[in-house]
Amino acid sequence: DASVTSVGIEEPAEVDPVKLNAWLSELLQTQGQDIYRSKGILNVKGSPKRVVFQGVHMLFEASADRLWNAGERRSNRLVFIGRHLDRAALTAGFRACLA
Repeated sequence: DASVTSVGIEEPAEVDPVKLNAWLSELLQTQGQDIYRSKGILNVKGSPKRVVFQGVHMLFEASADRLWNAGERRSNRLVFIGRHLDRAALTAGFRACLA
């Protein structure tokens, strides 16, 4: 199916957890049926640990992972797989969550 694509986003800044939660909630409510899978690693403001997340359609789970390693480049890396994904809108929506 040519309408199924993936969108990868990588941003080095910290993410604001309140803004991120609001954006993801809205995204999954409005486009959850078309987002087959989501996953990634987040650089959450104020957290010394990586936050790992994964989702299937409207189900979403996130948890603290290991500490960032000394010298490791802290960044956010997200991947969305689904149908009719708008790369520009997803990227802009995520960037609006940066601290």
